[in-house]
Amino acid sequence: MPAEFRLTQISDTHLARRLGRPSRNFERVRDHIDATRPDLVINSGDLAFDAPTSPGDFAYAKSLHEALPVPCRYLPGNHDIGDNPTKLGPRPAHPVNETARQAFIAAFGEDRWRFEAAGWCFIGLNSLVMNSGLASEAEQFDWLARELASTHGRPVALFLHKPLFLTTPDDAEMASSAIRYVPIPARRRLLEMLAAVDLRLIASGHLHQSRDFTIGCHRHVWAPSTGFIIPERVQEPIGRKEVGLVEYRFRPDSFEVRHLKAAGQVDVDLDHLWARDLKNEPKTGPKAPPPAQSAAAG
Repeated sequence: MPAEFRLTQISDTHLARRLGRPSRNFERVRDHIDATRPDLVINSGDLAFDAPTSPGDFAYAKSLHEALPVPCRYLPGNHDIGDNPTKLGPRPAHPVNETARQAFIAAFGEDRWRFEAAGWCFIGLNSLVMNSGLASEAEQFDWLARELASTHGRPVALFLHKPLFLTTPDDAEMASSAIRYVPIPARRRLLEMLAAVDLRLIASGHLHQSRDFTIGCHRHVWAPSTGFIIPERVQEPIGRKEVGLVEYRFRPDSFEVRHLKAAGQVDVDLDHLWARDLKNEPKTGPKAPPPAQSAAAG
């Protein structure tokens, strides 16, 4: 087994043929990946700009990812398969559903996965089915229990679209931000399961902000969007509002993290994207979040 494994995380690419600037940012990321040649690229969700309203976005996103010069793994985001129901806040405009999940799987492969490299166990989860009541939610928890039982003491790196929480595992859900994080009670069940293994890294996306913090022995890394940033009138700063990507270097029992912006990437603002590229489209998806969901955009 190689003693080092280099992984690049991209997230919230929000690709659509009709959107030139997110696609150009993705091209700059592709150039960076071509130059650095990591062992693997993971897209942690929202590959498409808004597949629930524009199913053709999947085909376009797939074509650009297939052109990357290294292998890729994928996880679904809320703009790929719909969003989680929560106890607080309104019902999502496009709730997660099995039809959308299967469309994602048909385009990009499994929505959950596990592999090993450099002495580590890497696990990817579909965070959108959590708290959904879909059969796939229970199936994923059963699958996860089996996979965690076979880690045999290896350090674990977890990837998913939504962050687990803002500050601490006991953060209460708030109506203004419930759709930002893995919802309760699924979050509690997930954390209880993960407590049984040597979890070192939780890597996510969703919030279009870069953030990196450690609680105990768990390092939480939020990858920014490669495509655009969310204006402050819609979402307050939590981390750094900038486009970019995250590079990891894993060695047995250790890892390094590097946050960066690819050469030529531009901090496209969603308001400007709306004004220039989307002005003739209905205001759905990430283009104009409704007031009750505005603080959670992503």
